[in-house]
This record gives sequence, structure tokens and C-alpha cells, in this order.
Amino acid sequence: MIRHLMIIGCGGFIGAVLRYLISGWIQQIFASRHFPWGTLGVNLIGCFLIGVLGGLVENHELFAPETRLLLLVGILGSFTTFSTFGYESLALIRDQEIAAVFINVIGHVALGIGAAWLGYTATQFS
Repeated sequence: MIRHLMIIGCGGFIGAVLRYLISGWIQQIFASRHFPWGTLGVNLIGCFLIGVLGGLVENHELFAPETRLLLLVGILGSFTTFSTFGYESLALIRDQEIAAVFINVIGHVALGIGAAWLGYTATQFS
């Protein structure tokens, strides 16, 4: 268990640093302070990568369990949790769980924005 946590932690470090660097680079390319292009970019890159890696794992049984932890949970998990959201939503679509897809998407987006608003609002005291 400790070994797995260390693998995930090392991957998390790599993913967080990559997120910071790539997000900043993308934001500079688009030079916009009015839209978070960097965040959109890393989320789309992360979704693509988890689709590729998840497909390789599921369809071709590639990567040892420790490598999966490093790549999928550690690196991509800290690069963007949105990639996990995208992949889990895809799995629900593949399983024809359409109602669950809508609940998942609406729950993450609407409730996520609501939770951020609630947290922010909770700090607005005199």
C-alpha cells in the first residue's frame, strides 16, 4: 500500500508541474486575460491522454498495475481531474447508462460551480 501511495505521489508531482507549465504556456500563446485558455487546454489534453492510455489498458492489457497508477492516477490525476471525469462519463456512455451520464455531467458542472460559489461566498464576511 505504501509503495502504491509513493508511486501515485511521484506521478502527482510530475502531473502538477506539467499542468502549471503547459497551462501557462497555452495561456501565453492566446494572450487573453478574459478566458482561461490554459485550463481548457490542459483539460482537453488530459482527456485525450486518458482516453489513449485507458484504451491501451482496457483493449490491449498494456502497462503493469504500478505503471497504471503512475500514469492514470498520479500524473493525469494531478494534471487534470477533468480527464477522469471525461473518461468515467465515456464509460457510462459505452455502458448505455444515459441517465447516469446526464447526472454525472450536470452534477459535476452545476454542483461544482455551486460549491465554488458557496465556498467563495462563505469568505465574504466583514
